Amino acid sequence: MPDPSSRLTPNAGVDRSLRLIVDRPAHGVEDPLLDAVLNDLDRLTNWENRPRGAMRVNLDCIRDLSERLDYPELHFRSIHVTGTKGKSSTAALLEASLRKAGFKVGRYSSPHVDHIGERMTLDGEPVGERAMAEVLSRALDVFRTARRAGTAGQDATWFDLMTIAAFDLFRERGVEWAIVEAGLGGRLDSTNIVDSDIAIITNVELEHTDVLGDTRTKIAFEKAGIIKPGSVAVTPLTEMDDAGAVIAVKARAMGATLAVPTIPRDATLEERNALIAGAALDTLGERGVWEKSGSPYPRSLGNWLIDDAVLKAARLPGRMERLAVAVDAAGDVPVVIDGAHVPFNLRAVLNDLKRESDFSGPFTAVFSVARDKDAEGLLRVLQAEDVELVLTRATTRSRDPGELAAIAARLGLKHVVEPDPLVAYKGALHDAVENGRWVLVTGSLYLTGVVHG
Repeated sequence: MPDPSSRLTPNAGVDRSLRLIVDRPAHGVEDPLLDAVLNDLDRLTNWENRPRGAMRVNLDCIRDLSERLDYPELHFRSIHVTGTKGKSSTAALLEASLRKAGFKVGRYSSPHVDHIGERMTLDGEPVGERAMAEVLSRALDVFRTARRAGTAGQDATWFDLMTIAAFDLFRERGVEWAIVEAGLGGRLDSTNIVDSDIAIITNVELEHTDVLGDTRTKIAFEKAGIIKPGSVAVTPLTEMDDAGAVIAVKARAMGATLAVPTIPRDATLEERNALIAGAALDTLGERGVWEKSGSPYPRSLGNWLIDDAVLKAARLPGRMERLAVAVDAAGDVPVVIDGAHVPFNLRAVLNDLKRESDFSGPFTAVFSVARDKDAEGLLRVLQAEDVELVLTRATTRSRDPGELAAIAARLGLKHVVEPDPLVAYKGALHDAVENGRWVLVTGSLYLTGVVHG
């Protein structure tokens, strides 16, 4: 059991009116048209907000929608990214690099942290609310047509419609390169209708095991499904690794070139992502893609594009996000926000943070995790740390914090329960400033979104 004398008191001095922020409208958008469209969209199956346990068997739904919109995904070249950790950051690095090279770039990613427009970016900026409303309206129109006709598109999900709307937007805005992040797995993910030049698999660890399979090889098979004939597959996993061997077999079967960048064992997450993105850029250069920046001496694309400015531009909310948060007049608290939701991710985050003086000492972790994630595995990672937990609940899909408390008690972790995530965060900040600790917000990207809100 946790030490009953633990000094952690997350509710001390906290304004309970924060709960009103938690209960804000689900969309938080200002444009009334987008709000209305999102209300229509929310009536569909939302794979991000329902229990897993079942998965589609083909891509007929999204293909039907694509045909009805005249195949928008064929109007731009693409790089498809999947993986257990780092896919969003790798995608953002590629977006920033291709922008530096002079291309018009779109990026499609999920989930969002602060605003739904983050899911579709144009030249590094979230799409405006009215533009998003218009493309989603067109997607809903073809969905309704498919439903009346009784074709495959009638079974489209929330994510299907968001995906095809993003591709429609990219075509409309003349995007030359789209960086497309898979939502879940790869083979049967809505995004897999793109005919990508490059397929990136950042890594493979156990996640979504009820849908993707209960071994790394099964999950690798699903992720390797994004490799297209004659394309390039980029992964740091070698054939000596079980998952890497599955990817290599798939690449050979598709007649794809396999690029395996070497990642030093002591590489940070940012360095790892940069090496993977750099390898992808190298392959584009080798395939004859040159910069369009107006230089009198243009260069073929390569990892030279990734400089400090690109690294800075590619940093995303909720991914190793470092803040200094002022707490009243008491001073600043170092805070890290990272949505790590599998043990492999959390361990990598903590290993990186230990290299920095601000985050090398004791800390308070505000923790929430979805019901389908390995909560015990995540908490076991924290056993070796000087940490006190504030267990909370980010969304209706989150595991009950009382259940998390039972696991934490069994593991001997000091903890308290605060169901309201904003109250939990505010209390952790006060505890940290009073006791010389820093704060980690982790376990769920949805939790990071609540904290940002």
